[in-house]
Amino acid sequence: MSSPKQLNILDFSYHLPDEQIAKFPLANRDESKLLVYQNEQITNAVFNQLDAFLPSNSLVIFNNTRVVHARLLFNRQTGAQIEIFCIEPLHHLDYQQAFINKQHSTWKCMVGNAKKWKEDVLEKQVETPVGNICLKASKKGISDELYVVEFTWNNETLSFAEVLHFAGILPLPPYLNRKTEQADEERYQTVYAKVEGSVAAPTAGLHFTPAVLKSLSQKEITFDEVTLHVGAGTFKPVKTEALVDHQMHEETLFVELSTLKNISTCLIQKNKLVAVGTTSTRTLESLYWHGVKLILQQTENKVAIKQWDAYEFDATNISAVDAISAIIKKMEEEAEQVLIGSTQIIIAPGYAFKMVEVLVTNFHQPENTLILLIAAFVGNDWRKIYNHALDNNYRFLSYGDSSLLFKNDANVQV
Repeated sequence: MSSPKQLNILDFSYHLPDEQIAKFPLANRDESKLLVYQNEQITNAVFNQLDAFLPSNSLVIFNNTRVVHARLLFNRQTGAQIEIFCIEPLHHLDYQQAFINKQHSTWKCMVGNAKKWKEDVLEKQVETPVGNICLKASKKGISDELYVVEFTWNNETLSFAEVLHFAGILPLPPYLNRKTEQADEERYQTVYAKVEGSVAAPTAGLHFTPAVLKSLSQKEITFDEVTLHVGAGTFKPVKTEALVDHQMHEETLFVELSTLKNISTCLIQKNKLVAVGTTSTRTLESLYWHGVKLILQQTENKVAIKQWDAYEFDATNISAVDAISAIIKKMEEEAEQVLIGSTQIIIAPGYAFKMVEVLVTNFHQPENTLILLIAAFVGNDWRKIYNHALDNNYRFLSYGDSSLLFKNDANVQV
């Protein structure tokens, strides 16, 4: 596998007209366009026809993360408005604990208008079903270029998850350039969202409806779920020309033992493993490299995949089945039901996919790491796919249309 460190991000640019960025979702999720890329050919379809293109007995993996009301607006006594954007708990593996905490919770946050926030404690009155509460925010320092903010509130019955729900605002992607509306509360969540923790939706899943899931089930296609909490870094542009100088964002993931066993069965039976979205893809490919590190005795049983791990470990003779089996064996030895960890994996041309064979995904911004992942998956045809979408009035980005991509090994340089 060749390292993509010297790739130039400018080679992954294209012109995206503002009018092709979907500012609002369609009324019906599954009526979006679906671009199907298979055997180097492109077909136009509609998302509710997905079952016609996925092979029987495929295993579809969803990211079941749920977007939280991560934006909090406070007003100082001077009148200055301070926006606090909760990115992740101070200890990023403690998501569950951070949300169930009562009376206090500490987070890494982006802060808007930070220069106007001195050392004073910010206060906000919040209406809740159990009465008004006072939510306070205190700066505690800086960690990983983010502000550490401690939140406290004067009600011992409310968890931080509940406080955030009533006090905060659902964060829409900045490129939509509009305020959150009531309709976004439903439409910016997948129908299978369960586990609170993301500051952005895994948008490939926004097209799925109960009807689409039923049609897939009738074709003996099965489903399972992983959790990867999407951070603000997903919108982070690559500001350096050479990829080697780009710092990839880190995200927290959770995978149940039962899911790993289903993945293992899929791989052994040589059925198609289908990832819904780049977050599911990053999770699945990270699992492979975690298994490799276990086999090579380079890690304990906590996922910690660094940016360049996939290009620095010799996994020539380690199959996907071997890697997943190693994880299952280690978890069973330690009586663990959930694999927890983080991944900073960067997937770019030069990467050889080990797990995912089919990808459902939206159309992404130019010059970012998601385009690099697509280019690694389909090779140079990524530009043909995007040109086709632009020429055929597909809608782009989070609320836009969808694509179904089959891995193109023949057109990929590794």
